[in-house]
Amino acid sequence: MLYPEIQKPSNHVPLIIKIGIKKINIDINIWTIGKDSKEEKNFINSITKGIMIFDTANINLKETLENAVQQMSTIINNA
Repeated sequence: MLYPEIQKPSNHVPLIIKIGIKKINIDINIWTIGKDSKEEKNFINSITKGIMIFDTANINLKETLENAVQQMSTIINNA
């Protein structure tokens, strides 16, 4: 839309664009593990086992650290 009435002293006419947003229901999922449940025990055991075999002895370069972080991410993701 052009609004010449708000042109001010320049020779430019402001351009205003209106974008409509439709109201949409968005599904939100929240996943939880119950405290003291079998699932919680399995999750903690899986992470513990992964960390026990996780080698942190030679993290001395940025690339090695990045690989270690990726490995830790995989351990948690797989749990």
